[in-house]
Amino acid sequence: MKKLLFLTALLFQIYFSNAQETGYFYGGLESNSQWLQTDEGINFLAPEDQFRANNYILLNYNLGKFTAGVQYESYLPSALLGYDPIFDNQNNVATYYFNYKDESLDITGGYFYEQFGSGLILRSWEDRQLGLNNAFKGLNINFDATKDLSLKAVFGKQRYGFEESEGTIQGLDADLSLSGALNIESIDIQLGASYVGRNQDTNGVEAIPTTVGAYGGRLDFIIDNFYAGVEAIIKDPDVIANEGQIASNKLYDGTALQVNAGYAQKGLGINATFRRLENFSFFSDRLAEGNIFNQQVINYVPGLTKQQDYLLTNIYVYNPQPRLIIESFDQRAGEVGTQFDLYYTFKKGSALGGRYGTKLAMNFSYWGGLDAEYNIENRWYKAKFIGKGHQLFRDFNLEIKKKWSKEWSSVLTYQNVIVDKGIVEGGPLGNTAILANIGVIETTKRFNDGKALRMVAQHLWSKDDRKNWAAGVLEYNFSTSLAIYAADNWNYGGIDKIHYYSVGGSYSQGNTRLGINYGRQRGGLICIGGVCRFVPENTGLSANLTVAF
Repeated sequence: MKKLLFLTALLFQIYFSNAQETGYFYGGLESNSQWLQTDEGINFLAPEDQFRANNYILLNYNLGKFTAGVQYESYLPSALLGYDPIFDNQNNVATYYFNYKDESLDITGGYFYEQFGSGLILRSWEDRQLGLNNAFKGLNINFDATKDLSLKAVFGKQRYGFEESEGTIQGLDADLSLSGALNIESIDIQLGASYVGRNQDTNGVEAIPTTVGAYGGRLDFIIDNFYAGVEAIIKDPDVIANEGQIASNKLYDGTALQVNAGYAQKGLGINATFRRLENFSFFSDRLAEGNIFNQQVINYVPGLTKQQDYLLTNIYVYNPQPRLIIESFDQRAGEVGTQFDLYYTFKKGSALGGRYGTKLAMNFSYWGGLDAEYNIENRWYKAKFIGKGHQLFRDFNLEIKKKWSKEWSSVLTYQNVIVDKGIVEGGPLGNTAILANIGVIETTKRFNDGKALRMVAQHLWSKDDRKNWAAGVLEYNFSTSLAIYAADNWNYGGIDKIHYYSVGGSYSQGNTRLGINYGRQRGGLICIGGVCRFVPENTGLSANLTVAF
């Protein structure tokens, strides 16, 4: 609280001492709360803290080239269900910063977010729905040395709850426009190089390295409608940890390789991505490896699959598997796989396009564990580059968007997915696979004055896991400000025939939005942008309030 009062006073002092100049405040408030209730239908017993809330207040002040800000957070009496318990019963200033920015120089002191390249070697960001905020506390410098060369430098510790990580992070990044430097107009070529290091006390254990570094390079180019890129990273040898304990003093290096290519023109888009990760977990604390809350993660390793929009298509999702584990109960060395996207628009007036045209999207992804040999007694392994590793996830989906008239439009979706049950439940891999087929029909009817009715019917067929599901959503928008909905997710093929029902609505006015819903939350993975967290089944009333100013 003292930090909050000090920084708020500092912001006001800057404001009033420069009243003759033009400055302004901006920021926002977000409150997410829930009232949990015991529900025997899903065997959920409400915890002692039935009411839980995550609250965030962000205040920034800008004056010319200077900006300062502070974010206050409270998790009282406890954080929302499924968030790291480290936040429970906590409230304080979470982040603060002071920034100077001109045409060529951008310097931030305090907490900051940064990304090198695609983020595969370093990315810090905030996602409140995931309970993830891995901001760095220290110094961040961005400098445009020339119009073609940009440099970045970071130094500091990473946020962990309201504290900082044990390890200190330092990093350097360079981006060079080779086309600009060589005056090449026919092709756009970008080169990049990065270094990220973690320095952490070993408490006198000489077998453990004090500093572990990762070194990466990338190349991207665009020729007319074609684009491609490659990024490769190697990580210094380091120990591996499991559930907060070092497995052994033996050291293992890590590698990452990602290649993407695509073609785009009016009405057609093609994109393909290949990625291979071997022992490529990277945390600001060596003991944080394997934590299920994504705390202290340095780099960004999303699941490269289609991000789904519906209740049933989000049951069997993929959580990336970059870890190395050499144990009797589980052996894995990383993942390798690919994703392919195709987008095509049938022209208006054609046989399949009709009066308004038709949009087709197709996605295929395959991810498998690395093909490797393991010696558990000696903590040794050897992995092939690709090989024939165990299948972890395979997904094919097809989406058709069709506008029938000015009032009616539809979306048809089909998905065929196979996923390792260990991915879904978070356990050992390779024991059981789940095969499911999902069909979705979505129809929207638009009326005058912003009114609209949205209807979604879904079905999942499976002989595995919890068998068949059926789901429906009915949503009505009275205007662009007010909407209500009712949804049901029915596991009629399972043993208990459970309904995961939900009703609610939202109201927006200007920069303020309030959403309220009541119902059951299906347990499992919730993924945003390819990053996932586990949520236990629960029942209760939830509310979300956001205000921007």
